Amino acid sequence: MSKKVWILFPDGVGLRNFAFTNFKNIGDKLGYDITYWNNSVFDLEKEFGFAQINIPSTKIHPKTPVINHARKRVELALSRKRDNDNVYPTYRFPLKWNSLKNCVKSSFVKFHEIFSSTDSGWENLKNKMYEAERSTDRYKVLKEQLTKHKPDLVFCTTQRATQGIAPVLAAQDLGIPTACWVYSWDNLPKGMSTIETDYYFVWSELMKEQLLHYYPNIKSNQVYVTGTPQFEPHYNEEIYISREQFLSEHNLDENKEYICFSGDDTTTSPLDHLYLRDTAIAVKNLNAHGYNLGIIFRPVPVDDSNRYDEVLKEYVDVITTIKPLWKPMGNAWNQMMPTKDDFALLVNTCRHCELVVNICSSMVFDFVIHDKPTIYPNYEQPELKKGIRDIGQNYKYVHFRTMPDTAVVCS
Repeated sequence: MSKKVWILFPDGVGLRNFAFTNFKNIGDKLGYDITYWNNSVFDLEKEFGFAQINIPSTKIHPKTPVINHARKRVELALSRKRDNDNVYPTYRFPLKWNSLKNCVKSSFVKFHEIFSSTDSGWENLKNKMYEAERSTDRYKVLKEQLTKHKPDLVFCTTQRATQGIAPVLAAQDLGIPTACWVYSWDNLPKGMSTIETDYYFVWSELMKEQLLHYYPNIKSNQVYVTGTPQFEPHYNEEIYISREQFLSEHNLDENKEYICFSGDDTTTSPLDHLYLRDTAIAVKNLNAHGYNLGIIFRPVPVDDSNRYDEVLKEYVDVITTIKPLWKPMGNAWNQMMPTKDDFALLVNTCRHCELVVNICSSMVFDFVIHDKPTIYPNYEQPELKKGIRDIGQNYKYVHFRTMPDTAVVCS
């Protein structure tokens, strides 16, 4: 009999890796019985015909978010002390004091950051969070689903979602093995792991080293280095189209060479529009000296701000916007869902652009796969003022320390 594997989507962020790639097809060929345990708003059965079991309630315990915030701050404080490194406080989310309710929550978080920053304090907060989730009706329903269907493994597609805590706990309490995917290249130093599982899957040997460093209770034989399906579509030649077709579909000039400016979110790069402006100015200067360049602007899918509008209007002669083909299925950032069509759009954008300009995202990997240069601007804007996050601190983050030399970053 085939082993039953449940793929848990606590939210929509894992869809791109584990529903829209060949992940399920490969699993089917290997003889696994794959079912999606779906807490996202995306209907996998309707869209793809995949077997799914919906999680009926998305309501986590009301205490969980604030306990998790305290746990994260304590974890970052422990990392700072252990590594003697001041980068870790820069990963903290700000506390809010603008209402009585927020004051109470922030006071709780701050208290534990000061008085619980020990290994036992961290363990206590984690256990309180798990205890809260076990007390919910949601946990009971999840346990009933598991008892009825009896999967052999529950695989959680992200380690950072609080929505994933109760499903994983329910599986563990029934003796069902659990595994977890570490979602992104920058997650581990940030203290973003909210769940503990029997096995972990990571992108690289570096990520394995980091996982064992930050969570010493995890043993080496629990961690598997697999690479990531995130970049799999770049190797699928069936979705490649010619340069002529790409330019025609997007009303681009066949006589121009294009560079891509890949937008970033408002947290990472609040003045991102000004870096697009600078790129446009540089392109116009080059064109005045005999080049014939244009810019393809690909906004980050979760950015619905109007901050780029003035730049796009002023430099309409050099910038063409090609929006990602994502669908909003709710109001939250993690309810913006990718589509398979966007895979093809992204892949062919990489293939037919000369290089990419971007502030600190993993988009550089997409372009490197196609042997295209990538540029991370590393300078601050004159418009930067107190209360606006500078981009320079991004380059101090732990995941950027593998950069061979700071000289490779534009300044």
